[in-house]
Amino acid sequence: WPQVVETGGGSVEAGGSLTVFCRASGFAFEEAKMGWFRQSPGSQCDEISTIDPDGNPTYADSVKGRFTISRDNADRRVTLQMNSLKPEDTAVYHCEPFLEGNPTPRCAWGQGSEVTVVS
Repeated sequence: WPQVVETGGGSVEAGGSLTVFCRASGFAFEEAKMGWFRQSPGSQCDEISTIDPDGNPTYADSVKGRFTISRDNADRRVTLQMNSLKPEDTAVYHCEPFLEGNPTPRCAWGQGSEVTVVS
């Protein structure tokens, strides 16, 4: 069964950096597009970055130039390096695969990793 486990994150002052990590299992990771999503209390789940099996990234405008996504297919890991963090980046970050036909809603795959940015 497809699973992901997020680690990393934490609390940092505005302008600082944090990294969140994801380890996947139960599906053909090397063939799957992966994404990072985030959700803060009372807000919707937003897609912030994706990476395809060949390593080509996309970024939401809100994080472009500050966040970097990468993947290690051999180790089944996805990493999101976050620099120049802002208070509005505070959220629970979720790593999730794009799997055709999978009914799991976004920001619901795992516990996520909490990121808090204080001003």
